Amino acid sequence: MLGVGFIVASMLLSNELKRKGLDPNLGSTITLMAVVFGVAGSKILYLIESWEYFFRSPIEMAFSPGGLTWYGGFILATAVIWLYTKKKKVPFLKVCDSAAPGLMLGYGIARIGCHLAGDGDYGMPTNLPWAAVYSNGTFPPSAAFRDFPEIVRKYGMNGVVPDTIPVHPAPVYEFIMAAGLFFLLWKWRKNPSRDGVLFMIYLILASGARFLVEFIRLNPRIILGLSEAQLISAVIMFAGIIGLRMLLNQQKQGGVIKI
Repeated sequence: MLGVGFIVASMLLSNELKRKGLDPNLGSTITLMAVVFGVAGSKILYLIESWEYFFRSPIEMAFSPGGLTWYGGFILATAVIWLYTKKKKVPFLKVCDSAAPGLMLGYGIARIGCHLAGDGDYGMPTNLPWAAVYSNGTFPPSAAFRDFPEIVRKYGMNGVVPDTIPVHPAPVYEFIMAAGLFFLLWKWRKNPSRDGVLFMIYLILASGARFLVEFIRLNPRIILGLSEAQLISAVIMFAGIIGLRMLLNQQKQGGVIKI
């Protein structure tokens, strides 16, 4: 599903680049860079987050197919693509606008993979009728909840949360939100007159959706009851708001922002 997400995003990117008068072949190159550095960045951030387990079995953790933290890949891939567009003298913000709808939909498709794999991206226990059971997942509840003593005390048996416990299917929630936000971005993609506006809207919407879903995800809370992903989401959302205001102010004044 991660591969399907990249393919769909690449197709949408190439079509948008062509519509904007840029070389559509850039889409394949940018997608390849996103795959390589996106997966690498996702793995690096995951290993940093799980450094205790990484030091116990570094080879297994480093080369396991699971264990990817999306924000790490997004940040590293974006930085590398910015350097590439700068070298090629291609307008970075125009590329970002072209990529925004595909990024949103591709992310949602990849989350379906998380759901099918049961890799620990699910949520807290629930009795809702659409709750999911990830007993056959690559990271089942008995392992995923071992670092949550309050959950173990409430739902555990002999100190272990049973794998058959029903939980929030958080990846499905994220897919639904991503699909809905994709349609909004796709509808708005021809409206912004200033390069970068659509991408800033994407940053606000995508980080806002992730911030909300984290409240039922089983990620550790770091500060103020917020997870690491929520803190990163807040920073990205703030950056998107600031960037959007700058672009709109420049549009009013007739100036140009070069990135």
